[in-house]
Amino acid sequence: MQLIDSIKNLFGPTVRASTPKMKVAPVGEYVIRPLTKRHLRDVTLLNAACFPNGDSYTRHTLDFLLSQPTTLSYRIVTEDNETVGFAFVMVNDGGTAHLTTIGIAPEHRRRGLAKRLLLHVENALRARSINTLVLEVRVKNTSAQDLYRQKGFYVVQRLNKYYTDGEDCFLMVKALF
Repeated sequence: MQLIDSIKNLFGPTVRASTPKMKVAPVGEYVIRPLTKRHLRDVTLLNAACFPNGDSYTRHTLDFLLSQPTTLSYRIVTEDNETVGFAFVMVNDGGTAHLTTIGIAPEHRRRGLAKRLLLHVENALRARSINTLVLEVRVKNTSAQDLYRQKGFYVVQRLNKYYTDGEDCFLMVKALF
């Protein structure tokens, strides 16, 4: 029996390694502030952490968004001024805007930060007389869909093979009256 155990140990551990748990950040106060080119490095890294499966924007794309006069961009920061969330919204002609991307650091999720950031975006758009906000969300991303529905968004169309990996998305819309 000891010989068999020795052979098993040659091919790997007898105990499975546990899956590492996601770290959870300490609870604290958060503030929403403008996101500018000065924060490009931080938001690029955070974007990659928020969207690890290839949905993250490149540094070049984020730089482009920050350069556009029609883009509103915000970040949510901790008491130590660490950026833990972001949102980019492109304002279009005709009273509409497009929520291009919104993300919260995985270790800061489930604290209502995306809701706060989304409300901030909506209020900024209302102040500019924007009456419609649109966004796209992966069909499989049901937690984001739940948030958007809770905040008054409706699915208006399914777009086939929208993402680079071939997954569909839902086009969602909200009236900002």
